[in-house]
Amino acid sequence: MTASTLYKSLAGEQTVMAMYDAALKNWTAPYTTHTVPTRHGDTFVVASGDAHAPSLILLHGAGSNAAVWAGDVRDYAARYRVYAVDLIGEAGKSAPNRPTWESPAFAEWLDDVLHGLGVQQVTLVGISQGAWTALKYAVYAPERVDRLVLLTPGGIVPDRASFLFTALALMMLGNWGIKRMVRALFADQTVPAGVMDIVAQITSQFKPRIGVLPIFTDDELRRLTMPTLLLGGTKDILRDVDKIAARLRGLLPQLTVTMVQGAGHALINTSGCVMEFLTP
Repeated sequence: MTASTLYKSLAGEQTVMAMYDAALKNWTAPYTTHTVPTRHGDTFVVASGDAHAPSLILLHGAGSNAAVWAGDVRDYAARYRVYAVDLIGEAGKSAPNRPTWESPAFAEWLDDVLHGLGVQQVTLVGISQGAWTALKYAVYAPERVDRLVLLTPGGIVPDRASFLFTALALMMLGNWGIKRMVRALFADQTVPAGVMDIVAQITSQFKPRIGVLPIFTDDELRRLTMPTLLLGGTKDILRDVDKIAARLRGLLPQLTVTMVQGAGHALINTSGCVMEFLTP
């Protein structure tokens, strides 16, 4: 699979990449970019913060890229060496490979990324599919994860069936429908125009993965003994965060749950809540 096959057209891919580059110009901390080789393909990473500070990995969601962290990275970089990683097979600059979710590939991939960056211990922050990826790695190598931050994670309870029908109906209405769907994902949050534009452009041009993220077993989740934050929006149309919290409370011994009033599935500007959890 090549990068272009992830998009409906080469022009669409070029437009998304140009918007990504523009978003990086608004990165709120000094940064460098790196390409890390892994057994599942080259991986693009945006690094900020003191190179000698503790390491924090940011993992975006499906149909997205590291640009979603542009507004939050300044707060994280004040205390951490921050690596915003483009997931493979998504709308960033990493390899277009899409290994099966059921295999250990995503845990292996992130393990290779950490090795390439010279990171031994890490705090993982992920949103949606990125949170699922963080969970996958934390189950795979719990001894290497100091803290875990899960923003509306997949893999805990099944997604709402109603979302799929709503999304499909809106997608059939062209650009107007796409913008309505994107707006619904953010709910009542104030969203910068640039963020809305790039999300809408990706939604219209990118070919998302088809399928459902596997649900973690109770035994897998019991391996997560590290301090963990679950952050969810009260207006999430994709996942029932109350059900997620209820399941995790029965399995994770060091769980903190924070609900953001009026927020949807696409949580943004949450670094304040996260840093409060991460700061002793």
